[in-house]
Amino acid sequence: MSQPDRGRGRGRKPSPSPVSAAALESGLPLWRPERVGEAEVAAPLAALRPDLGVVVAFGQFLPKRIRELPGRGYLVNAHASLLPRHRGAAPIARAILAGDTETGISVMRVEKEMDAGAVCLVRRTPIGAEEDAGSLGQRLAAIAAEALVEALGRIAAGDVEWTEQDASRATLAPKLAPEDRDLDWSQDAESLVRRVRALAPTPGARTWLDGEALRVLAARAEPGRADGPPGRVRLDAGGTLRVATGGGWLAPLRLQRAGGRALDVDEYLHGRRLSDGAMLGQR
Repeated sequence: MSQPDRGRGRGRKPSPSPVSAAALESGLPLWRPERVGEAEVAAPLAALRPDLGVVVAFGQFLPKRIRELPGRGYLVNAHASLLPRHRGAAPIARAILAGDTETGISVMRVEKEMDAGAVCLVRRTPIGAEEDAGSLGQRLAAIAAEALVEALGRIAAGDVEWTEQDASRATLAPKLAPEDRDLDWSQDAESLVRRVRALAPTPGARTWLDGEALRVLAARAEPGRADGPPGRVRLDAGGTLRVATGGGWLAPLRLQRAGGRALDVDEYLHGRRLSDGAMLGQR
């Protein structure tokens, strides 16, 4: 079961999700409901008499009649955080934004409250100092697959142990809003680089140049006191681009104009004149 076909890519042409595509290629039965709780969805699922349900990044609320439909009475989920930290829709981006040095996968039971179910297995992994949400997400997907196989084996063997989460330690990881993309140059460079990493490769952190959106897809922080107001561009004789922040310098490494291709900073500067002293962040 997966989401309905959605518009994807620049042309927004409707196309199946990766899960739907894999099911279609393998000839597996496939449902793509707008709302999984509808009676016409629950009935054929019940007819299959499933033992257990597995949920990963499904993106819809699952009503009780679906959660408790399998023979074992529950569904399991592989959530991309060390629960109870970062409950919600954007745990990977929020972990990077928070400056976490470690994250992982928690296999839990699906309950009415989001990501609050008891946990049976945790796999930890460090977050690389330069790792962005895209690369970290790919690593966590592989870890999740292995963790689910192990958890299902334990459940089938009857030796699984469930540990309730400590709700007092819970933090939330809500879906990223459009304003989360904006770079506030009054912040320090380290915080801004974390935002760039958390939003890369999509939708991308952004600033503004001459009223036009400019995506910053990779960057590094450089020490030293900035010699201008936050957002001021410094372009030295050697072509090195830096931006003054509220604490240190941010050196963009990959940029993308609206409607253009993502380019390494040197290639971007060859195609677009950016003067020393220009201000970023002004719409």
